[in-house]
Amino acid sequence: MTDTTRNARGGVPERPSLDGIEETWARRWQSDGTYTFDRTKERSDVYAIDTPPPTVSGELHMGHVFSYTHTDTTARFQRMRGRTVFYPMGWDDNGLPTERRVQNVYGVRPDPALPYDRHWRPPAAPVDDAARKNPTAISRRNFIELCELLTVEDEKAFEELWRRLGLSVDWSLTYTTIGSAARATSQRAFLRNLARGEAYQAQAPTLWDVGFGTAVAQAELEDRERPGAYHRLRFTGPDGREVLIDTTRPELLPACVALVCHPDDERYAGLVGAAVRTPVFGVRVPVRAHPLADPAKGTGIAMVCTFGDLTDVTWWRELRLDTRVVIGRDGRLLPEPPAGVPAGPYAAVAGQTVNGARRTLVQLLADAGDLVGEPRPITHPVKFYERGDRPLEIVSTRQWYLRNGGRDTGLREELLARGRELRWVPEHMRHRYEHWVGGLTGDWLVSRQRFFGVPVPVWYRLDDTGEPDWSQPLTPDEAILPVDPTSEPPPGYQESQRGEPGGFAGDPDVLDTWATSSLTPQIVGGWETDPDLFSRVFPMDLRPQGHDIIRTWLFATVARAHLEHGTLPWATAVLSGWILDPDRKKMSKSKGNVVTPMGLLTEYGSDAVRYWAANGRPGTDLAFDPAQVKVGRRLATKLLNASRFVLGPGAADALRAPVTAPLDTSMLAELSAVVATATAALDGYDHTAALVATESFFWRFCDDYIELVKERAYGAGPAAESARAALATALSVQLRLFAPVLPFVTEEVWSWWRHGSVHRATWPTTHEVGQAMAAPGDPGLLRLAADALGQVRRAKSERKLSMRAEVPLAEALGPAALLDQLATVADDLRSAGRIGKLDLLPDRTTELVVACAF
Repeated sequence: MTDTTRNARGGVPERPSLDGIEETWARRWQSDGTYTFDRTKERSDVYAIDTPPPTVSGELHMGHVFSYTHTDTTARFQRMRGRTVFYPMGWDDNGLPTERRVQNVYGVRPDPALPYDRHWRPPAAPVDDAARKNPTAISRRNFIELCELLTVEDEKAFEELWRRLGLSVDWSLTYTTIGSAARATSQRAFLRNLARGEAYQAQAPTLWDVGFGTAVAQAELEDRERPGAYHRLRFTGPDGREVLIDTTRPELLPACVALVCHPDDERYAGLVGAAVRTPVFGVRVPVRAHPLADPAKGTGIAMVCTFGDLTDVTWWRELRLDTRVVIGRDGRLLPEPPAGVPAGPYAAVAGQTVNGARRTLVQLLADAGDLVGEPRPITHPVKFYERGDRPLEIVSTRQWYLRNGGRDTGLREELLARGRELRWVPEHMRHRYEHWVGGLTGDWLVSRQRFFGVPVPVWYRLDDTGEPDWSQPLTPDEAILPVDPTSEPPPGYQESQRGEPGGFAGDPDVLDTWATSSLTPQIVGGWETDPDLFSRVFPMDLRPQGHDIIRTWLFATVARAHLEHGTLPWATAVLSGWILDPDRKKMSKSKGNVVTPMGLLTEYGSDAVRYWAANGRPGTDLAFDPAQVKVGRRLATKLLNASRFVLGPGAADALRAPVTAPLDTSMLAELSAVVATATAALDGYDHTAALVATESFFWRFCDDYIELVKERAYGAGPAAESARAALATALSVQLRLFAPVLPFVTEEVWSWWRHGSVHRATWPTTHEVGQAMAAPGDPGLLRLAADALGQVRRAKSERKLSMRAEVPLAEALGPAALLDQLATVADDLRSAGRIGKLDLLPDRTTELVVACAF
């Protein structure tokens, strides 16, 4: 804890320390409301940030510290520029990550068929591996309650770390993506999309994660290299012609609906329009031509199955082929064969897993003599859900979609135009957005077959046979949102009519977590619930985020704002790079190279960790380097000690006195240039350039200027008063320049001699620095004096003398004009170098040379 014993010098502690200042100032900022948003300000005086809500289903890591420090630096800078900063914190707590965490922690699984048990209590957590492998089935509602319970505890831990890091958020604005306000906002937006025809339902081939049992959107896919094998199968063409195809998925043979070749491939020109028979099953399928067929791949003719991959879906749709679905939602082959496929051979694979069916069919093909040669091992990219661990399948399901330009060229062009309207930092990140939007192949699939999420707010009438009418969903009035159709009846119905002929059924699905996260500006801004607040913060000023989720979070937020409000959701997007380990590999849990921040914050202090983070520019990856954190600790310590010295000779009382001495005005002139550089850099969201300029000057200030003036500063008379005034001005300005990056140590020092918080002080300006000088200063003068002092120090060091050793005689040689300048600071040079006599010898050398005699 900082020493609170104050000496006679106006509040400077005798033994200043960094220990404990995080707890002290976090409490003070909270009690004083230092970062409270002032909602009485006009929109022009507001700086609004759409903060990324971190997923609370795991631990915070250095990547979080990296990017959130950048955002906080901007928030603090804008606050000191006179803006009231709208800076909320959110928790992204719904969706698959939370469900998986709950299942692993408590060893449970949701079963919608089970009734709610209000007496059920979760087991002590965490459970052992046996409980995870054989989870206890609980009702959907019990499972959701368990998700809510765990997320509350996770959020407490996250908030503790963010406060420790010093994020200047207004904690009264905290929101969650599963909270009532978020659910209502998400459902309201969806219902309006539905009313405008932007949301629609369709039965279609769907990317399906077997492990999670849910549909997956295009934006959530990733390719992973996996081992496989090409199998060459013999089809039988007209007149017994042999037609060979290569496939990595022989288990989909019963789902085959066609063979496809390229229109210009002469090898198969005679087959196009004819039919061939599949091996093992003997089903007649047509041969069609399509430009996506690659003549150079395999045998040049491909088997089309419903569905093996996304190309199959394209061929099926554009060639209007039959549908023979064989894989169910559980990842097993369906128990009954599709229409037209004989039951006899299909019985051998019915109910099997994909891998099991593959082995069985390969054997059947070999036994029939229709497997040509041995399977050829390959490694190829396979589609996975980004959070899943099993390859995706494509199954036919009924899902909800939002129009996003994937099938509408007009909307696509509008969203591309929005991307050009947005300010990107760095600018080249816009190309990633354009590449994604330009490459969309379908609309945004937003429904998920999960539990802990925002319910799709619709019901369906049941006809006299109990079948749902999908074409006219029942919707609630916005005034009663949020709703849960699985536990509430639609308007005009009773709960007793649920599932009954002539009654209703609630949509069992929830919305994709991005369908809610894409509305964070509306959620925190009070869209439709607080019009006054919304008018002051929307569209927002800043969206900070990782570059890897441009395709998901950024694009989705732009699309939702465009459709609902006809505008961008914010003016600027600042993209963060990745954190790499010391070997420059991306940190990830799967690689086991993740560094968690709390230990570093405890060992080195929050300012030191923030310093490391601030050394990474937007859009640029940064390697984690503990040595850089140590540099940050050293800087914070030096700032503490240098400030104590500056305030020692009474500089606090000389803050607004005129600065007259040439060396003092020279230092302030250089500082004025630093203020201009740092301000321009922060205006351009280049916090690293601002820090580099400030830190470089600070070390020159400590090593050169303070050493040159410290004896004069303790003296009396106008020269001494000038030194003290210059020291005070320089300290005040530098504390404010450092404050966005080093909030704790700057607040600590500020409290020794200034009223209020440094974070509510005005940002320094060149005008302010200029006003402190009685006459304009020459920045080169301080550099000249520092050069001369440096030569004296080197002379002592070469003779292994103490820096306090006396120099009886020193001779300064150089151009006359240069020595005339040096003469104006000769007294300070003699004092700092402990020089008895200083002779100036003009025009002896072409540059400054200081020779010392001992």
